[in-house]
Amino acid sequence: MTTSNYASEHETDEGRVFTVTGGDWDTIVSGTDPINDERIVVNMGPQHPSTHGVLRLILELEGETVREARSVVGYLHTGIEKNLEYRNWVQGSTFVTRMDYLAPIFNETGYALAVEKLLGITDDITERATTIRVLMMELNRISSHLVWLATTGMELGAISIMLYGFREREYILDIFETITGLRMNHAYVRPGGVAQDVPDDAIRKIREFLKVMPKKLKEYEDLLSGQPIWTERTKNVAVLDVTGCVALGVTGPVLRSAGLAWDLRKTMPYCGYETYEFDVPTHPDGDVWGRYQVRLAEIRESMKLVEQALDRLKPGPVMVADRKIAWPAQLAIGVDGMGNSLEHVAKIMGQSMESLIHHFKLVTEGFRVPPGQVYVAIEAPRGELGVHAVSDGGTRPYRVHYREPSFVNLQALPAMAEGGLIADVIAGGASLDPVMGGCDR
Repeated sequence: MTTSNYASEHETDEGRVFTVTGGDWDTIVSGTDPINDERIVVNMGPQHPSTHGVLRLILELEGETVREARSVVGYLHTGIEKNLEYRNWVQGSTFVTRMDYLAPIFNETGYALAVEKLLGITDDITERATTIRVLMMELNRISSHLVWLATTGMELGAISIMLYGFREREYILDIFETITGLRMNHAYVRPGGVAQDVPDDAIRKIREFLKVMPKKLKEYEDLLSGQPIWTERTKNVAVLDVTGCVALGVTGPVLRSAGLAWDLRKTMPYCGYETYEFDVPTHPDGDVWGRYQVRLAEIRESMKLVEQALDRLKPGPVMVADRKIAWPAQLAIGVDGMGNSLEHVAKIMGQSMESLIHHFKLVTEGFRVPPGQVYVAIEAPRGELGVHAVSDGGTRPYRVHYREPSFVNLQALPAMAEGGLIADVIAGGASLDPVMGGCDR
């Protein structure tokens, strides 16, 4: 007998060979396959497409099968939450809108609701401002789901749907530009209400969109739902049942595609959602196909909500009456859209010392928020978007932390991918709809 560097062996009275660990060597050798048991570790991403640009997946592969998957995040870290501590409460809207850049209105609304709860003015928000928030959020939900449909289709080989999805999203971004002045990163929903009213031209564009969109959804379904490759790549792929979703904290369309009708607009209403008529779509299978079906159904429900919000838009103010909080909505915008109107400047500079003092204090300091902490959650396109806001009584947040659904949902990827094929990692990851700006905030 010889002694190797790896194991000392000895021959027993029965003539069998054992390793130092006590295992029967013949049994160990016969149970191995020197070809199929070779495992390799590969990096998938960060890249576009497939891993959303800045998501890195470390995969341990055995052939084409994923044995272990790990998500590595942080490549897009912007420090937004920390930056909020160095700006006043109103300026925070400009930061949070850039987190999940496909759902900026939701970032802003969650933040505004949290600040208003700290201020104790939740019930003072005007009816028109609340209705506008619902209107904007549901339009934003449609545009976000359209981006998901477009990019997921591209990643699974359906290039045409990429063009269609972005085409309809453009229409919504045009509406946003008409209302807020910007296509993305609006800072439109602010503590106390919204920055400015919805113009009549935007109402007309929204109603035109509602007429066109049902036909477009039918086109999407005609293009994908009966397509053999699409069904093969989505049905029974990346399955995660409701037990797994709840255990991992997964929310949003992924949870609803596993059969649980959990939607904060219904279960924990805010912004008057309890007064609107809409359904919560679900699917029983918990696979990529189910998530596709749920998101298409949610677009239809959002269209119903947008139409109801339009019908409820009654004339009225879009900001609370308290002038200590109402800035900058109380300012009059100039004709060039780039500053205050000359009439407003003349008033605060030459006619009202009180207005000038108030203007100066709001611009330099902002308003004070009573000390305390709150948690406010809303139903964003990717799931529960929670805002934990803490005030020490000053003009700046002491701490603001977001419970971001992209970050939470990504931990489900290993559970969906391990044991499946490497090609299905793309489908499963895409079906989670992660936006790395929100994940890495």
